Amino acid sequence: MFKGMGGLGDMTKMMAAAKDMQGKMESLQEELRTIEVTGESGAGLVKATATAKGELIGLDIDPSIFNPDEKEVVEDLILAAIKDAQLKASSRSQEEMQKLTEGLGLPPGMKLPF
Repeated sequence: MFKGMGGLGDMTKMMAAAKDMQGKMESLQEELRTIEVTGESGAGLVKATATAKGELIGLDIDPSIFNPDEKEVVEDLILAAIKDAQLKASSRSQEEMQKLTEGLGLPPGMKLPF
């Protein structure tokens, strides 16, 4: 029936694959909201927890660092923990994205625009 239609069959397969990929991407985006990573600074005195989407959801500060004379040190530790959590969130997000796109046959290093 489709014999003289050339690459139309391949196009149909590509469209189905794209729709499947879109569904998987939506699921991954939801999953990234539930994956948690924790960044630390000051040998664990300050811990920041974020989702793999990079949303900061928790901050744990050891009470031993609360010294009014060291306010700037505490602020630096908090910022360092948050940055560490964000870095880990970004890395985890990339790992999950790579798992999703492995089967696409993309050239090494090529990234999808999302």
